[in-house]
Amino acid sequence: QVQLVESGGGLVQPGGSLRLSCATSESIFNIYIMGWYRQAPGKQREMVATISKGGTTMYADSVKGRFTIYRNNAWNMVYLQMNSLKREDAAVYCCDANYNDWGQGIQVTVSS
Repeated sequence: QVQLVESGGGLVQPGGSLRLSCATSESIFNIYIMGWYRQAPGKQREMVATISKGGTTMYADSVKGRFTIYRNNAWNMVYLQMNSLKREDAAVYCCDANYNDWGQGIQVTVSS
């Protein structure tokens, strides 16, 4: 089981930026796919972005052009760069490995 720890959340004004980080407990080369998901109060969890072992990325339509998922293989880290944040981006964001292992989640609040 892969252990995942997220960091980098917090409060940001609309239009601002945040970078979320996800540290993995094992080599990222052993993980087929990693992703960021989010869940807002009263809503279902939704996929935000994924990145495969080969580097293929996928994004939810709502974040395309604003968010970028990328990896640092040397440090076994996955990041989510979030720009032009909107109020509707506010949620608990979780890191996932192989659609199976999850971090505890981190709060992102977008408010003025």
